[in-house]
Amino acid sequence: MTHPHDQSQYQVRFDWGLAGAETIGADVDVIVVVDVLSPALPDVDGLRPAVVAGDLRNRTAVAEWVLARQAEKGDRFAVAVIAAGETREDGSIRFSVEDQLGAGAIIDALATVGIDYCSPEAAAACAAFTGLRGAVGHLVSASASGKELIEGGFGADVALASELDSSNVVPVLKEYAFTE
Repeated sequence: MTHPHDQSQYQVRFDWGLAGAETIGADVDVIVVVDVLSPALPDVDGLRPAVVAGDLRNRTAVAEWVLARQAEKGDRFAVAVIAAGETREDGSIRFSVEDQLGAGAIIDALATVGIDYCSPEAAAACAAFTGLRGAVGHLVSASASGKELIEGGFGADVALASELDSSNVVPVLKEYAFTE
């Protein structure tokens, strides 16, 4: 029996952090980890599917990578998009607007290539991106994380991270394997 939080009836799912990946990623083919401003390699050892890194810069490349893997599989390819968020001092996840927009951008790119059977959570993340697409650069730089990095002298990095589709690289953090 499935749990309502696992979003298992949908091809494209969305959640936050490692707990979210464990909740919606049990039976997916790939997990796309989105960390726009502070990319760090997540602990992927316990996850069974392929894991790739996505953001605003490589959103279309990620969608095309997923589409190609789906063609190889010859069947629907389930995708869990996981916004990393930021970590509070107590270890809990803090919402980050940049990761919300990055996840929505990837979900939008997936829909553009035809992978669009989205959970309500994924649809809402996509709508956030499409509705705010023209303001992404400003929103990322004005976010709490963006301001913190800019104040620390990393303004150029924030501007670079805000670019849409400027990279065709899809970092694969864990090798591809079909789940059974």
